[in-house]
Amino acid sequence: MIAEYNTQREPITLKEYGRNVQKIVAYIRTIPDKEKRTQMATTLIELIKQLAPVAKEPNENPQRMWDDLYIIADFNLDINNPYPVPLRDILFKKPAKMPYPQSEVRFKHYGKNIERLVKEALKKENPQEREEAVIYLGKLMKTFYGAWNKEILDDSVILKDIKIMSGGQLTLDIEKVREDNLFEKLYRDKKKTFQPQGNGHGGQKRHGRPFNKNRHRRRDA
Repeated sequence: MIAEYNTQREPITLKEYGRNVQKIVAYIRTIPDKEKRTQMATTLIELIKQLAPVAKEPNENPQRMWDDLYIIADFNLDINNPYPVPLRDILFKKPAKMPYPQSEVRFKHYGKNIERLVKEALKKENPQEREEAVIYLGKLMKTFYGAWNKEILDDSVILKDIKIMSGGQLTLDIEKVREDNLFEKLYRDKKKTFQPQGNGHGGQKRHGRPFNKNRHRRRDA
């Protein structure tokens, strides 16, 4: 008996189904009666549903398995398909390239979303709401800039950038911003400080009990 190596066999078209499914599809093509070919193809689909891992996925589309039969048969399969017969050009058509946004970010240290928020702020007609939007923008811009740069960004620079991005429509008094510290960062670094808790007698607490430096003095001292 001469051994048969995989290198001598016909390549597997769809490896997720295996060689045996491909052999059965080749056999179905040789059946002369169309009704019997259809019956065999339907039985093969049911067998694939039970055995093939690809058919057990929760969102599996049953039409895909029928399309795969045509792919395995190199689109030379005449059966009564319950779905539209797939076309080679459509199945192997390359997807269209997704357009990449080409809009230039003028202030990269703030990010693209800041410019979008400026556009949203321009939609507000109430002066009070516009002012609150400018203050929020200033806080965000100062926070984003400080996340990547060590130097401090002056509030006047932030106001100038907001004015540029809004086409001169969003403004705020710089003196008011500085006096009330309106552009303070949204997220401040909290430094942990130790504050000793007294027990009313000048001692500190340790593990919930008063601590006195003379507590461990020797009795015979």
